[in-house]
Amino acid sequence: MPHNKVRKAVIPAAGFGTRLFPATKVVKKELFPIIDRDGRAKPVILAIVEEAMSAGITEIGIVVQPDDIEIFTDLFKNPPQSELLQKLSPENQKYSRYLQDIGDKITILTQEQPEGYGHAVFCAKNWVQDEPFLLMLGDHVYASDTHKSCASQVLDIYAQVHQSVVSLTTMPAAIIHKAGCVTGVWQETNSILQVTQLVEKPTVDYARQNLRVVGITDDEFLCVFGLYVLTPRIFDCLAEHIEKNLRDRGEFQLTSSLDSLCQAEGMTGYIVQGKCFDTGLPDAYRQTMIDFRNISKE
Repeated sequence: MPHNKVRKAVIPAAGFGTRLFPATKVVKKELFPIIDRDGRAKPVILAIVEEAMSAGITEIGIVVQPDDIEIFTDLFKNPPQSELLQKLSPENQKYSRYLQDIGDKITILTQEQPEGYGHAVFCAKNWVQDEPFLLMLGDHVYASDTHKSCASQVLDIYAQVHQSVVSLTTMPAAIIHKAGCVTGVWQETNSILQVTQLVEKPTVDYARQNLRVVGITDDEFLCVFGLYVLTPRIFDCLAEHIEKNLRDRGEFQLTSSLDSLCQAEGMTGYIVQGKCFDTGLPDAYRQTMIDFRNISKE
């Protein structure tokens, strides 16, 4: 069994952001601004990094395209030029130093070719090595309903079950074609699930025949919330799919490899007490800009 303590987080940020084109032609979607509970404008990727840190993560690998290394390095590791730094308020000068402190925890990794989300995760293999790790989407931010952050909740479940954990939420049938969905058997009703199958973007008909979960209403399904704790065996599953060229919609996806991991080692699903905000679609991003600050203040 790998080390029980989860120290590392991986954040893939190498996608082109086709759904937010043409804005993503000049600004990476992970760098789009959001407003936090303190009224501070920050790039989405910073909010995700802070979510990881809230769970005690001490090392963060961000997977980017080679051409984007400089911009992510500049954000986290380089202060503004001295004449610009002096124009900042004392509070923002302090915040600039805070960003560099965060930068000490960050390693920039690269995905040489745009081969899909699963392939981007695989690109972190040598950096992660033989440890469990927290995997986070590069275009989702979170607000917990409890005193524990969403990421902390998921890491706590991993510490209890000692197997990979996928975070879950309920979604209406009308939108499950946009998400990864799971089925399984409750270990703790409406909280912890022993996962038996994961499927990427199923049709409603397939979900109704194969992904029903006891106690979930007929028009809802359990779908991925966007946080995972994975054992390093996921890299073996990804490698097998890459070697066999098993693509979905032309790319190497993560969910099919997660299902392989589930069959090999078992997997726990956990319904997060919190809300997930998608910043990767125009209307969802607009709603996140409206809701995230207010909900994260509650």
